[in-house]
Amino acid sequence: MTAADDRSLLVVGEIVVDFTSARTDVACKLRLGGIVHAARGLWACDLPYSVAAICPSYLVSQARTYLSAHGCIEFLWLGDVLGAPNVTIIGDATEVSDQGYEDLLRTEKSVKILDVGTSLLGYQEVLVFPGSYDLSAVRPFLGDNARVSFDIAYDTDDFSVLSEFSGHLGAVIISTSSPLFARTACLSVEPLLDNAKKFGAEVFLLKENRGGSRLFDLRTNMVEEIPASLSSTVNSVGVGDVYSAVMIGFQARGWVEAGWRGAKAATVYSQTTFPDDFRRDTKRELALSLKELRDLGGTILPWHDRPRFQIYLAAPDFSYLHKPEIERAVAALSYHNFSVRRPVVENGELPMGSSEVVLFKTYAADVALLEECQVVFAIPLERDPGTLIEMGMAMAVEKPVVTFDPRRQNENTMVIGGSTSYSDNLDTSLNALFMKLSDLRKGKS
Repeated sequence: MTAADDRSLLVVGEIVVDFTSARTDVACKLRLGGIVHAARGLWACDLPYSVAAICPSYLVSQARTYLSAHGCIEFLWLGDVLGAPNVTIIGDATEVSDQGYEDLLRTEKSVKILDVGTSLLGYQEVLVFPGSYDLSAVRPFLGDNARVSFDIAYDTDDFSVLSEFSGHLGAVIISTSSPLFARTACLSVEPLLDNAKKFGAEVFLLKENRGGSRLFDLRTNMVEEIPASLSSTVNSVGVGDVYSAVMIGFQARGWVEAGWRGAKAATVYSQTTFPDDFRRDTKRELALSLKELRDLGGTILPWHDRPRFQIYLAAPDFSYLHKPEIERAVAALSYHNFSVRRPVVENGELPMGSSEVVLFKTYAADVALLEECQVVFAIPLERDPGTLIEMGMAMAVEKPVVTFDPRRQNENTMVIGGSTSYSDNLDTSLNALFMKLSDLRKGKS
């Protein structure tokens, strides 16, 4: 029996080395990445798979050995990477904001597709992760009857990469963190759906980070909202790859259940970087029925819904203060497509000695802005009295207040008790904001 006869999924793409740089509170991490993340997801779910890998020659033996120990039926070296080590430096593994990926020697990199003969022809189900290689050079090695799915989150300039696979597409998958998404669909999902339909895809999956995901059935126009299960993020690198691979691996159960299975596996993957722990916890999720998964609920906050919720930034947002925590939080909120209202920026920063008339006018403008917003995101650095008053005013009218106190200067009963969430961790505060806005979207108080 060959690997293809075993009905295994063929995963095509690059293998890289992920290096997460150390921070004061996080140790550095080095591991095989790229399509190896997808492979770990399939292995954890006992889904049969094979790999057609593009990587430098120095990685071939190690990757083959590693993947063989993690369920890979057949390893095929499809392409050689020249001029670069295929090492990616990752600045923020938790994706609080932009992760700061840097590919070493990327401008020197080239890929030579190898002749693998008829080795790939028998595979009926294929998942492709595009990269810095020519997909048109890979297409002749795949069978004419293969159904091909694409995760086009990265390394894809436009949808033309799908043209050679038109009529043979299963799922097209993208993430809101993708540059392609930012260029084509940050205002509306319709351009993505139109392109996927144009090339005959069956379904389109939009992964929306902490806001869950939406699965569009392009044949029936049905939309399935799949919630995120938010908890402390250990490492978000490769989480989307796991989602894609597990969904395609379970597609025989129907795309809806496959999407839910992929989402749950991805959630578990974000909570550990130890494969055996990931496999154990994924098995627990697999024991649940689709109905049970749905009944668990979670957070749904689609990308395109987020701007309609106005977020008031209560913070000493003054130009003369050293405030890296505020800048980091604002960057994170903007990265996740939230509409952040900054009263100091919008209504002006008053100089010392301003007249009472100016003070009252600015106060009224700030209060009016506070009333417009649905949620307060508070960063009370330096125990700033203005910030604390704004928080109190919001709490008095039961407006949700998410408090991010990075310096832990405000561990006060009223601050903690009155806040929807109080934490010195931005990841935790972001999760709390997503959950609260998800509730507001559902009409919950």
